[in-house]
Amino acid sequence: MMTNAGRVQPNETVAPLLHCTAPEETVAFWRALGFEVAYEQLKPYVYLAFTWSGFQVHYGPAPKDLDPTKETSGGCLVMVDAVAAYHVVFTEAMRRSYGKVLVKGLPRMTRYRAGASRFSIVDPSGNTIIFVQRDNEPKDLEYGGSKELEGLARVLDNARLLREFKMDDRAAYRALDSGMRRRAEDAPVVEQAMALAGLIELATALDKGDRVPEWGIRLQALSLTPQQRTQVEQYVADPAILEPWWPDPR
Repeated sequence: MMTNAGRVQPNETVAPLLHCTAPEETVAFWRALGFEVAYEQLKPYVYLAFTWSGFQVHYGPAPKDLDPTKETSGGCLVMVDAVAAYHVVFTEAMRRSYGKVLVKGLPRMTRYRAGASRFSIVDPSGNTIIFVQRDNEPKDLEYGGSKELEGLARVLDNARLLREFKMDDRAAYRALDSGMRRRAEDAPVVEQAMALAGLIELATALDKGDRVPEWGIRLQALSLTPQQRTQVEQYVADPAILEPWWPDPR
């Protein structure tokens, strides 16, 4: 068996080379997040390079028929030790640059729920850069929900996996919507509240805001203990989105 001992030194640097359909928007976006532009060329062909902390992102020309809105352009994984800190930094940068966190359309950043192991940034060209906490991924993911759970509890588990690991908000929304129609009647009140909270959050992100009052009124009608309310808040990334729908404590 051949080895590379004495010939190849283990000091490689790998940088993703992503398709770029919108050079100006891409430069503006990464600068807004605090990245430095290491290289910028628009003609005779596009080549961009950005650096931040210990990694690089590079861009080259995109196929002429590439539709960024389909979000199938490409992507990469960024393995980190503490993923939550990265989300905090990018959240602060977006608020400084845009006045808000971009959660819809292109570009955007996915929500981060406390304790989750990943989040994504989707750039103006439809590439997905996924920040993943190193050595903290579960060995087995049971899409469909854990077989150890039943009823709405299993639906909630499946929606969490779809949202946090597959980054598929639409599938998570469909799972919760179906679960509330089929499984809510016999489910504990706290599970109903968690499902409604998830639907409120996802409906907002997916431009289905017309359904938010429906879910909110149902959540408002549920009687929850303070401990149960905390449990519900922990199921969503931004508990503030539920504030209009909590019962008046008076």
